[in-house]
Amino acid sequence: MSSPMSDPATPDASDPVLPPSLRLLKWLVILLTLSMIGAVITVVWLLVTRMPQSFGAPAPQVPAGLALPEGKTAAAVTFGQGWTAVVTTDEHILVFGADGRLRQEVTISPAPGP
Repeated sequence: MSSPMSDPATPDASDPVLPPSLRLLKWLVILLTLSMIGAVITVVWLLVTRMPQSFGAPAPQVPAGLALPEGKTAAAVTFGQGWTAVVTTDEHILVFGADGRLRQEVTISPAPGP
């Protein structure tokens, strides 16, 4: 003879039935979780399929003949089409051509004080 506690069709007292408003909230949380998982998968897929050229793109090269003038120290470097700009620690921008020769020097003026 089986007891009523072992019958799977009998509701268990430790598993109360949720009110309708909480059941709706539970399903809304489940839907939100699924949509967030789908959004993350979509973003990763778009990054992988739309930007493959950026993963294997070669890094820009500093021209072989580029040499800073005496006493100048580089703080930053940027590259353009056919030129390389070097920002120095003494507030100058040095623009070099593709052959490494100095094309232009720009002095950065200090910001006006208050």
